[in-house]
Amino acid sequence: MTALPAVRGAHLVGSINQPTAAATLRIVAENLGTDAARIPDGEVGERFHWILFQGAAFDAVAGLERLPIDPIIIAGFDVRPFRLDGTVPAAELEFGPLGYADAAIAGFGEFLALRDAGVIAPGTRFQVSLPSPLAPHTTFVAQDDKPAVYPAYAAAMEREIAAIAAAIPAEDLAIQIDMATEFSFVEQISIGGKQPVTWFTATPGDTSTAEIFAAVGAMAAAAANQVPEGVEFGFHLCYGDIAEKHFVEPADAGNLVAMANVLAAAVTRPINWLHLPVPIERDDAAYFAPLTGLALHPETKLFLGLVHHEDGVEGAQRRIATAQPALAAAGLSEFGIGTECGFGRGPTDRTAPLLQLHREIIAASHAG
Repeated sequence: MTALPAVRGAHLVGSINQPTAAATLRIVAENLGTDAARIPDGEVGERFHWILFQGAAFDAVAGLERLPIDPIIIAGFDVRPFRLDGTVPAAELEFGPLGYADAAIAGFGEFLALRDAGVIAPGTRFQVSLPSPLAPHTTFVAQDDKPAVYPAYAAAMEREIAAIAAAIPAEDLAIQIDMATEFSFVEQISIGGKQPVTWFTATPGDTSTAEIFAAVGAMAAAAANQVPEGVEFGFHLCYGDIAEKHFVEPADAGNLVAMANVLAAAVTRPINWLHLPVPIERDDAAYFAPLTGLALHPETKLFLGLVHHEDGVEGAQRRIATAQPALAAAGLSEFGIGTECGFGRGPTDRTAPLLQLHREIIAASHAG
């Protein structure tokens, strides 16, 4: 009989509802300890609502202008799309700093201070979570100009990665790329009233899932391949977090597995971890069955986002027990746990108990 994979370690996607990076780093270290090999800064400040702050970066680019419509305000941010204004050729568009590197460098300073003080365990890495370039671009660029603007924004994100890697020692750094918008294209789900149009496929508007997987996987891989060797790297695959709900519930893990396998084939550097969500309602074998088809490289550790505060240890154990046979069939000897997405939009007072819940689930799995 094939041994069932063990539960080892926890992964935090990125957003954590604390007021500062220092508060985030401290509360994680104090409640998760060495069960978390990497700690993010919580995506505090302007990053609280994920990519919405990126409108300012588009606004600062010569050659782009907002569509002349009434402001579309979400969480205090104007998300009206931008279009080419005709003053600068698309090939000459140039974005300035996007803000991710500045935030990472500041957060790493807090990380070092807490590690030097003994709060953060030696060997723990500082995690920087970034959106795929497709995510802000999808929100902030008008449909007709998407192909022309994307190269400039993707290049800007690559410069952010380079600046982060230049400022933070490789042995202390972990970088994650979040892929959520991609699944709105895969599932053909409208987000914010915008029906996704696949401008990036060989035939624009093509809704063949194979074509979509190949195209968005190649775009994400181009960014991933900029992360230097020695820096740990991983992906968070996501179905969104709108008021703590997915934009659509996945029918099963099939599309997540398909995306994971495309990335494993397209990314030329090691992928150290992969995080996949598990909806709270799904503790059935049908949801996990596609995991048997995972084709990860040996260095890639899988984390399943099966931790939910609503049903605690008992609910997580049900999902773990159902997932384990599929993971064993895929050849995994261990996997880790996490929440299905970040928990930055949840109540602040839930943070410590939710972190402690990760440890309780891991302990219960070892006891079993």
